[in-house]
Amino acid sequence: MREATSKSGKDDVLSPQELSRLDAYWRAANYLSVGQIYLLDNALLRDSLKPEQLKPRLLGHWGTTPGLNFIYVHLNRIIKARDLNVIYICGPGHGGPGMVANTYLEGTYSEIYPSIRQDTDGLRRLFRQFSFPGGIPSHAAPETPGSIHEGGELGYSLAHAHGAAFDNSDLIVARRRRRGGDRPARRVLARQQVP
Repeated sequence: MREATSKSGKDDVLSPQELSRLDAYWRAANYLSVGQIYLLDNALLRDSLKPEQLKPRLLGHWGTTPGLNFIYVHLNRIIKARDLNVIYICGPGHGGPGMVANTYLEGTYSEIYPSIRQDTDGLRRLFRQFSFPGGIPSHAAPETPGSIHEGGELGYSLAHAHGAAFDNSDLIVARRRRRGGDRPARRVLARQQVP
């Protein structure tokens, strides 16, 4: 079996260094995501956490976020390796922490919102503003760099994914539907004993 190759002619096998860097990026995006959900202060956890540093009301789905971040990091990898034209449509409704985390890591978020710098104070501001009065919503919204739809519900993301593909024949549309969206169908099939 022949290895697949990218446009650069290199084999599409990741080196240990590439795997390590992808994993580090993914873990950083996960930390930024969970920090947005839980932390008001002490963003780098340099001190022991105190109750007043935690958000009193938690919004954002941690359960869906690592998967969204995993897709994001690997889409970026193949976009760079193959010079592809790709859009990522995020379907999960409260997947906002992942989308914000990745645009912050890339630097895009700080370009659009200069008060959210890529330093300790900027990170504290990023965490504090998420799903908090006067801040940003818990879902991917127009305020999120690169977002083309409000929320992330199944119907919205499906409509935007189809529209993007129909409008741009050379565009690869990667759409992640909502978390757990197929569970009711699996239950019905299981009751009917359909393999």
